[in-house]
Amino acid sequence: MKIVLQRCKQAKVTAEGKLTGSIGKGFVLLVGITHDDTEKEAEWLADKIVNLRIFEDEDGKMSQSLKDVGGDILSVSQFTLYADCNKGRRPSFVDAAVPDMANAMYERFNELLRSRGVKVETGVFGAMMEVDLINDGPVTLVLERNS
Repeated sequence: MKIVLQRCKQAKVTAEGKLTGSIGKGFVLLVGITHDDTEKEAEWLADKIVNLRIFEDEDGKMSQSLKDVGGDILSVSQFTLYADCNKGRRPSFVDAAVPDMANAMYERFNELLRSRGVKVETGVFGAMMEVDLINDGPVTLVLERNS
């Protein structure tokens, strides 16, 4: 799994012109799934994300987690995170998981986040979406966990 995490002040996602998810302070997660991802990777990433201390305290130091600040998550599936652009001018997506497997893992990952006491809003798997966010910082991290 590969996740691009952006700390935000607010964010929303629309699919086919309909609002499907909206949050205030928290994280926007762009979630990519590859062929060999298992629940082990999803659990590790869920724990890492809800406990990352990347919100500032009163002294301006990054010492507070999403749970500490009562933040939410907007999770958006993003198969293009596994694009291979090394050859030619058109990306190859052979490293992205097939849709059925990817959707199941994406849904399970979101369940794991929710089970850790975090509100999770989502986009629509496989749909063309528009993500609108106010990036906070900006703080952007790439998280990856392979078996």
